[in-house]
Amino acid sequence: MLKSEKIAFIGSGVMAQAMIAGLVNQNLIDPQQIIASDLRPERGEELRARYGVRHTSNNVEATQKANIIVLSVKPQAMDEVLADIKGNFSPEALVLSIAAGVTLSRMKKGLEHDNIVRVMPNTPARVGEGMSVWIAADSVSQRQREQAQTILGSLGEEIFVDHEYYLDMATALSGTGPAYIFLFIEALIDAGVHMGFSRRVAQELVLQTMEGSVKFARKHQRHPVELRNMVTSPGGTTADALYQLEKGGFRTIISKAVFAAYQKSKFLGGEEA
Repeated sequence: MLKSEKIAFIGSGVMAQAMIAGLVNQNLIDPQQIIASDLRPERGEELRARYGVRHTSNNVEATQKANIIVLSVKPQAMDEVLADIKGNFSPEALVLSIAAGVTLSRMKKGLEHDNIVRVMPNTPARVGEGMSVWIAADSVSQRQREQAQTILGSLGEEIFVDHEYYLDMATALSGTGPAYIFLFIEALIDAGVHMGFSRRVAQELVLQTMEGSVKFARKHQRHPVELRNMVTSPGGTTADALYQLEKGGFRTIISKAVFAAYQKSKFLGGEEA
């Protein structure tokens, strides 16, 4: 699907590196068919040494011969990047953006180009366990959709949605989600240390419990209430712990946090929150 394509990465941060690593390590494309653009030459050299890709500090140079262009820049820098590369790549090229909140219409207008895919990946993509939610403009061909799916599949799991508002929801739930998980992990470790475990032991207990619980949930495919009830004995320790979480508004504060991220994603896209 990608063997004959040339891919340009505009912006070479951690998510771009995760995508490059997935493509190269899974032998989906020859590294020399990838070019990464970054203002810092040392960053480009680092990627060349590690993955064998080409690099440049000139966005236009990167895009001119590319069939697929990945926009992996901060949302705040997107308008400048769009203006920089507009008209400097093939009219048939696929543009794939991972910038949070930047809408298809904004990119179409900025590039005067229609073949655009918008993606919301997340941090676990860096270890091949990502969750990417994506949408394609109507003009994107079936082959280009399959190419986008292949690229995102190299990062982990992917889900295609049929309306762009789901991207803002995904930003708040799966895109920002790892931060919620990491905070919960941190809180559990601190609780373990408070009880008397060493931090090393507490961390191992929490991480394995978290990982095992997710695998258990995937295997059994039951509603979370059923899974929770399997652990909760009447009058037992778990019941007391859950009572305190509910009393403290655990569900409510999680919901408020996710909705705050959702509103911010809409704001970044220029919509009313």
